[in-house]
Amino acid sequence: MNSSNIEKVFIELIRKNEHLIYKVCSMYISNEFPMADLYQEVVYNLWKSFPKFRSECSESTFIYRVALNSCITGMRKELRRPQHIPILELNEHLVAPESMTENIKEMYKLIYQLNTLERAIILLYLEEKSYQEIADITGLTLNNIAIKIKRIKEKLKKMSEN
Repeated sequence: MNSSNIEKVFIELIRKNEHLIYKVCSMYISNEFPMADLYQEVVYNLWKSFPKFRSECSESTFIYRVALNSCITGMRKELRRPQHIPILELNEHLVAPESMTENIKEMYKLIYQLNTLERAIILLYLEEKSYQEIADITGLTLNNIAIKIKRIKEKLKKMSEN
């Protein structure tokens, strides 16, 4: 495949999965990493990784893996410089369509308080990915995913009760 065709295939892949990239990025935005910067970083890393993509996994698994790794790497860099975002400011960061109920908005606020791995796992779970797909994307074992999802649900339940 020549470089022109590679670019066309890549651009089509990004267009087809743009919503997925935005959804992952929306879980990791902060003052240090606004949506546009995270999105750009993810697309850049997808472009760098694209030649290695051999369709051994689905396109969405590939995109989730790269997007989550890009966002988590950005978070780790940010964590070296402690910074706290007040819960009241989260509303401006969260992707909240007008049709989103208050309960769902509250759930996303709670999810935003989870650590980066927990956030990634619950995002994939909410996207109705199978435990096997979540394991493939995160690199964790199937049993580990099942345990983590159970613990995350319990943690979110306790957080919502407070």
